[in-house]
Amino acid sequence: MELGWVAASLILTLFVLLAMGVWVAPALIGVGIVGMWFAGAPGGSILATSSWATSASWTMTALPLFIWMGEILFRTRLSDDMFAGLAPWVERLPGRLLHVNVFGCGIFAAVSGSSAATAATIGRISLPELQSRGYPESLSLGSLAGSGTLGLLIPPSIIMIVYGVAAQVSVARLFIAGVLPGLMLVTLFSGYIMVWSLLNKNRIPAAGATMAFGARLWATRRLLPVVLLIGAVIGSIYAGIATATEAAAIGVLGSLVIAAASGMLSRQTLVDSLLGAVRTSTMIFFILLGAAFLTSAMSFTGLPAALAAWIADANMPAWALIAALTLLFIVLGCFLDGISIVLLTTSVILPAVQAAGIDLLWFGIFIVLVVEMAQITPPVGFNLFVVQNLTGKDIFTVARAAFPFFLLMVVAVALVTVFPQIVLSLPQAMTTG
Repeated sequence: MELGWVAASLILTLFVLLAMGVWVAPALIGVGIVGMWFAGAPGGSILATSSWATSASWTMTALPLFIWMGEILFRTRLSDDMFAGLAPWVERLPGRLLHVNVFGCGIFAAVSGSSAATAATIGRISLPELQSRGYPESLSLGSLAGSGTLGLLIPPSIIMIVYGVAAQVSVARLFIAGVLPGLMLVTLFSGYIMVWSLLNKNRIPAAGATMAFGARLWATRRLLPVVLLIGAVIGSIYAGIATATEAAAIGVLGSLVIAAASGMLSRQTLVDSLLGAVRTSTMIFFILLGAAFLTSAMSFTGLPAALAAWIADANMPAWALIAALTLLFIVLGCFLDGISIVLLTTSVILPAVQAAGIDLLWFGIFIVLVVEMAQITPPVGFNLFVVQNLTGKDIFTVARAAFPFFLLMVVAVALVTVFPQIVLSLPQAMTTG
């Protein structure tokens, strides 16, 4: 059978399974079985070997640890500490307390790795405060939904671990590569809030009483535990003291200490955090197994190699491929979650990406940025659901509020494409150092 018909059959199988409500992991396995049937390969034995090869990866042990770290901190009063520590410093910026959403999400992202957890943790304290003080609803909702996506980009990031395993790229280097793009996105979000506030001064509440510098410093003490934890996790990786897995263990230990010091660590919260980590990790591992099997099936059908050869023969410039993939991921983001998007497309796209001469480390950050967009695109934008649950607003109201931040992510993708050193400079410095 011609490869075109094989590709069409596999895509149709996937859409039929997803439309029937089949979970992503079984759907991937089902498509893999169809691919194996086309290739005449022994699907059963390959499913067993590919599943073992994926689940036995030492790198993957960092995944449940980082998820557990975020689950522990999610159950502390960290959101209260964030607001109290940041509010005095942003009171004089245009937009004032709206910046708490951006900076708070940026800080929590550095100890969470989850987009939804980041938005939920910061939003449960910031949204009621912003509403009670009369801040515009659209900007409050949009800045939270958009800034929550920083949980995917600022390390440690769960999706970076998934991509690193799937693409055989160093997770530690991916973490370091995400630092500058993450800070760039924080700057873009905060800058937009400033510009909007300057253009709509009458819609921003008046500033409160100015705190003395010493009082602001004293309030900032509540941020010190999480800042130290960020330094321990990311600093240990950058300094070469710890691998990503070892840094995850440091993070879990630090989060337990923070929870105990805040008086929030009890038997119940410990059990709840463990169960939450188990549920999330199991879901991700199940999808990983399905994706590994689909990757094997794709290699047997010859589709990735054919696509890579077509890209090479067409002499398609890298920017054109990146533009096409950006559109593809945005469309997929309307129907699938980020991890599913990465694992569903990796097996087919990576050979083509390599054929176009694109650095896989840079591509990992690019794909995370584009998947961030998927978190705020209806109808399956996880951050939209989080904000909806926090506020009771309908999903399309939240999506409209988040749209400017979606456009800022498009700007971020353009910037890292035109200036790839935004992504590559820190990993190169780590290697040479």
